[in-house]
Amino acid sequence: MIFTETALSGAYLIELEPLADERGFFARVWCAREFAARGLESRLVQCSISVNTRRGTLRGIHYQAPPHAEVKLVQCARGAVFDVIIDLRPDSPTVGQHVALELTAEGRRMLYIPAGVAHGFQTLADGTEVCYHMSEFYAPEAARGVRWNDPAFGIRWPIPDPIILDRDRTYPDWRHPEYATR
Repeated sequence: MIFTETALSGAYLIELEPLADERGFFARVWCAREFAARGLESRLVQCSISVNTRRGTLRGIHYQAPPHAEVKLVQCARGAVFDVIIDLRPDSPTVGQHVALELTAEGRRMLYIPAGVAHGFQTLADGTEVCYHMSEFYAPEAARGVRWNDPAFGIRWPIPDPIILDRDRTYPDWRHPEYATR
């Protein structure tokens, strides 16, 4: 696996290193030793899948509050997504900043999202599936979110007028003392 740090501190884009032959290829998608060697969380306790029927579906932007803050490893298994992460960690040098990138089934790239970083995506194709691997169990009482179009983040979503739940559409504006002074 090839780990490339994104513009958000501690968040990594991970590319596979396939071993190919006439049958196709084989590639490692998880190795606790490789993650631990880089100081990354190497404990995964839960895996989930998000199945999205229609192009333009927007899910997020979600995170879990401490003490249930979770690391996520995200990969698009079918279709394509415009994936967004936002650094909400108060002591991070990149607090309030976001990274947006495209994840596709064909590209097979993964995104490592540290605890305290919110995550969301918009589907770019019908029938898109996204796999999540998390370091903590889901705790409904710790579920939080920031609004997908909060002007504090300036995210340029590729498909206007998304298909989105009212909960995700109506999160309040995010205000962070350190971010507000920038």
